[in-house]
Amino acid sequence: MEFDDENGKEKNDGIDDPVIEQAVAQILSAVGEDPRREGLQFTPRRVARMYHELLGGYTMDPTAIVNDALFEVKYDEMVIVRDIEFYSMCEHHMLPFIGRAHVAYIPNGKVLGLSKIPRIVDMYARRLQVQERMTRQIADFLRDLLQPQGVAVVVEAMHLCSMMRGVKKHDARMTTSAMHGAFRANLASREEFLANISRGAGPLHI
Repeated sequence: MEFDDENGKEKNDGIDDPVIEQAVAQILSAVGEDPRREGLQFTPRRVARMYHELLGGYTMDPTAIVNDALFEVKYDEMVIVRDIEFYSMCEHHMLPFIGRAHVAYIPNGKVLGLSKIPRIVDMYARRLQVQERMTRQIADFLRDLLQPQGVAVVVEAMHLCSMMRGVKKHDARMTTSAMHGAFRANLASREEFLANISRGAGPLHI
């Protein structure tokens, strides 16, 4: 199977464009629109193409993402990558949720190249998701890959499903966390991480 070296995504990602296009045309008709009118006639095709990008995380290959960026280093202080922007889609209503992830680990002989952590976040974000599961998936992946002393992930996001429908609370945001190893067992490590990600953090914007 062939992969794109840049992002680890399969060149043939399995998304069935004709089926999506037909389904979108049916939805447009079902809500009272005319899918043949000028403004909508190419909408089914655009939506199908969009899903290749927004849902590409299903076929990203973790091995290709990490590639050769795993290094043996004698370093045992906390590594933090904060304010990683992401875009995902809620599996309940297929509406976006948008936010940022903060990731930390304490190495145990291995470190990961800096650019790889945002790509790992993207791999899990570009799927139909719930924020709680995505947070856990990122933490579990880094734990299994690096076998570090500890891993911590905090995700903050604003969900359009609660902003546009239902309770319609524009400024409500959700925060989830997952902790392994030293971050779960050691209060000082956990507090150091939380203090670092709260320092200078600005508001989320959509």
